[in-house]
Amino acid sequence: MRRSVARNVSALAVTAAVISIGAAAPPSPSPPGGAPVKKPVAVGYGGAVASVDADASAAGIEVLRRGGNAVDAAVATAAALGVTEPYSAGIGGGGFFVYYNAKSRTVHTIDGRETAPRSADASLFLENGKPIAFEEGVTSGLGVGTPGTPATWESALDAWGSRPLGQLLQPAERLAKDGFTVDATFRSQTQSNQARFADFPASAELFLPGGQLPVVGSVFKNPDLARTYKEIARKGVGTLYRGDLARDIVRTVRTPPVAKGVTRVVRPGDLTTSDLRAYETIRRAPTKVSYRGLDVYGMAPVSSGGTSVGEALNILERSNLSKATQTQYLHRFIEASRIAFADRGRWVGDPAFEKVPTKGLLSQRFADSRGCLIKDDAVLTSPLAPGDPNRPAACGGSGTAAPTTFEGENTTHLTAADKWGNVVAYTLTIESTGGSGITVPDRGFLLNNELTDFSFAPASPAVHDPNLPGPGKRPRSSISPTIVLDDGRPVLALGSPGGATIITTVLQSLTGRLDRDLPLVDAIAAPRASQRNQTTTEIEPALWNSPLRGQLEKIGHAFRQNPEIGAATGIERLADGRWLAAAEKVRRGGGSAMVVRPSGDPYGR
Repeated sequence: MRRSVARNVSALAVTAAVISIGAAAPPSPSPPGGAPVKKPVAVGYGGAVASVDADASAAGIEVLRRGGNAVDAAVATAAALGVTEPYSAGIGGGGFFVYYNAKSRTVHTIDGRETAPRSADASLFLENGKPIAFEEGVTSGLGVGTPGTPATWESALDAWGSRPLGQLLQPAERLAKDGFTVDATFRSQTQSNQARFADFPASAELFLPGGQLPVVGSVFKNPDLARTYKEIARKGVGTLYRGDLARDIVRTVRTPPVAKGVTRVVRPGDLTTSDLRAYETIRRAPTKVSYRGLDVYGMAPVSSGGTSVGEALNILERSNLSKATQTQYLHRFIEASRIAFADRGRWVGDPAFEKVPTKGLLSQRFADSRGCLIKDDAVLTSPLAPGDPNRPAACGGSGTAAPTTFEGENTTHLTAADKWGNVVAYTLTIESTGGSGITVPDRGFLLNNELTDFSFAPASPAVHDPNLPGPGKRPRSSISPTIVLDDGRPVLALGSPGGATIITTVLQSLTGRLDRDLPLVDAIAAPRASQRNQTTTEIEPALWNSPLRGQLEKIGHAFRQNPEIGAATGIERLADGRWLAAAEKVRRGGGSAMVVRPSGDPYGR
C-alpha cells in the first residue's frame, strides 16, 4: 500500500519553522439578502468547493446540494467567477480542466486554451523586425485569442456532467443581475486598470460608473452579462462561436471601440468568425509522475504546468525534505524550480507545432541527470542552460542558456468534489488582470489578452524558442491544476493563479503538504518563494523579513520582494471519508472553502 496522506488533519504537526502570514481575512460585508461568508477551511460530507470567492463557491455548493456532480459544480462555480472575478476569468478567456472519474479511477483533462488567428505567424508582435512595446500587445485587439472557456464547459458537461448548461448558469445569471458585494480586492484591481478602462467606453460604463471606482461594501451589478448568460443558456455555447455573440466578439477585436481623444496606441486584431467556428477543445492525456508513492497528475503541454511541476517533483524525490531544515527545504525547492524552468523554456510549446518531449521531461532518469546539479552549499547561476531529455547527460546542460520570458500573473482557480468521489481541478484565465481591458459592448465581459503569452521574439537568438506565435497556435501556459491519487483514489487536488508563479505555488503547496506535513490550509498559506530561472528569486514579505532570507543569502541566493504570489485552493479526502476544502487565509482578501454538510472542526478541536 502506498503511503497515504488521507489522514485526520488533527494528527498533523505543523512545522515550527513555518512563518505565519496572518490570520484569516475578516468576512466581506453582505449585500441585501445576505451573502456567504469567506472561510479558508471547511470539512464535511456530500462534496466540497474551494475558490477565491464566497459567492462562486456557494454557486457550486448549490449545484451539489441539488444532486449535481463535481463537473456540474465546477462549471457553475466558474460561471459565477466570471461575474465576481471578471478581471481574472470569464467567457472571454480560456483554461485547463483536470477531472478524476471515481467510477473508472482515471484522470482526464481538457485543453481549453485560447488560439491565435489562423492568419498569425511568428511576426505577430513584430514591427519592422522588432518587438512592439509589450503594453501595446496587452491592451489591444492584437493580443486577443479565440476564447476557450465556453467550449470547455460544453466539453466537460458532454463527457461527464449530469445537468444541462442552462441550469448551471442560473446561479451566475442571478448573481450578475442582483449583484455582489464589492471588496477591497475588487476595488484595488479596478483601480490598477482605471486608466485602461477609461479608454474604452464599454469598460468605463461597466467598471467605472460615473467615472468613479466602485466603493467597498457597495453592490456591483452586471445586467449585460446576465443577459449574455441567459442567451447562452437558451441558444447554447454555439452562439459564442457561430452566432450573434461571435460576430460581436470579432467586431470588437478588429475595431476596438476606443473613446474620443485617447492617445494610447490600440492595435486591432485579425480574429475572424472563421477562427471562432474552427475552435475546438482538446482532450489530452494527463501528465503523471510518482512522488513519495503517490501518483501526481497534471496538465500536459501546451501547458507547462504538468511537465514543470512533475520534473521538479522528480528532482526532489531524491531528497528527504521531511527531515530537512526549513533553510535546506527552501534551498532544494528553489533550485529544483530553477532547473525545471530552464528546461521548460527550451522544450515546451504547442505540441501541434513543436516536438515536445513530454515523456522525457517527466522521466526519473532525466530528473536525476539534472538534480545532481544541486549542491547544499552553493547556488546555481541563472539563466541556466537547459538539459536534453532525449539524451540525458549527468549534471550537464545542452546548448545556450536563455532567459525566461514574461508572463502575466492573473488567473483564478477552483477545486470541486462530490459525494461519489469525483474531483475537478480547474484553472481559468483572461491572462493579465483585466485582460485586454476591452469589454465587448452590451455583453458584459472582458476579452483576453492571452496571445501575449507567446514570445514576441525568441528569448535568445541562439536558442530555439518553441513559444513563438503561429496560425491557430496555442500559447504556452503555466497553469497547473493537479490531482494526487493513492492507489487510484483521490487524496489531494489543488491549483493556483499567478502566471509563471503558478508552477512554483503548486509545487511549494504540494511539498508543504506531502513532505512538511502541514495541514492543507497551512501549506497554502505558507510564505512563498518563486524561482523561474532568473537571477533573483521572488519572495513574499514574510520571508523577506525572516532570518531564513539571511541564511539562504549566505549560500548564495539573491532575492527580490513580491507582495503576493499565487492564490491557491484545494481539497483533500480524509481517512474517514469527509472532504476538507481549503483556500487562502489572506491573499486576494482570503478565499472561500465550503462543503455540502459541515461536520466537525477541521483541526479536531
